[in-house]
Amino acid sequence: MAFAEQVFGDRLELARKYHDSLATAGVERGLIGPREVPRLWERHILNCAAIGELIDEGETVVDIGSGAGLPGIPLAIARPDLRVTLVEPLLRRTVYLAEFIDEHELNVLVVRGRAEQPGVKKEAGGADVVTSRAVAPLEKLAKWSLPLVHENGRMLALKGSSAGEEIERDRASLTRMGAGKLEVVECGVGLLPTPTIVVRAVRQPRRLSRH
Repeated sequence: MAFAEQVFGDRLELARKYHDSLATAGVERGLIGPREVPRLWERHILNCAAIGELIDEGETVVDIGSGAGLPGIPLAIARPDLRVTLVEPLLRRTVYLAEFIDEHELNVLVVRGRAEQPGVKKEAGGADVVTSRAVAPLEKLAKWSLPLVHENGRMLALKGSSAGEEIERDRASLTRMGAGKLEVVECGVGLLPTPTIVVRAVRQPRRLSRH
């Protein structure tokens, strides 16, 4: 738990409460599979919190397809300086998220909807960073994520070991959408047993995205 202490600091107890909530209410409500409980810390909470090293102080973060709050809630716990919005279409998930956020007074907003819906863009658009995890193929993620960030804002998509292959496969279409500086970044290197793999893309200014 050394990395947990390093990431969460004096908010580690709050991270523990989130862990316990996922292990109980999260399982009961069908948000987390029972088999995931033994590896909630390593595979889910710490895996998500690690991407905080890619986000600057005070930035606005929109987490699309947030599900049970991953990665948005671990980020909000570890980084109270961030303004985090969770976008999730399913009612039972948004109810769970709102309950946990209200109970623990997190600086987090929950928006029920899909990232591609105009109402969501109106409420959550113009962000510095859009995050996602296990939501969709990279091409679809870019289509949903890039319109929600301002020019030079970033998409951070948590991916697996095939992240580099996804970039090469979808590079042309991602470029047409305005994604620039596509790269694979590892977070938590030397701290996590398995570093978090992130595809990072920057939304290019419109005049550049045409080339």
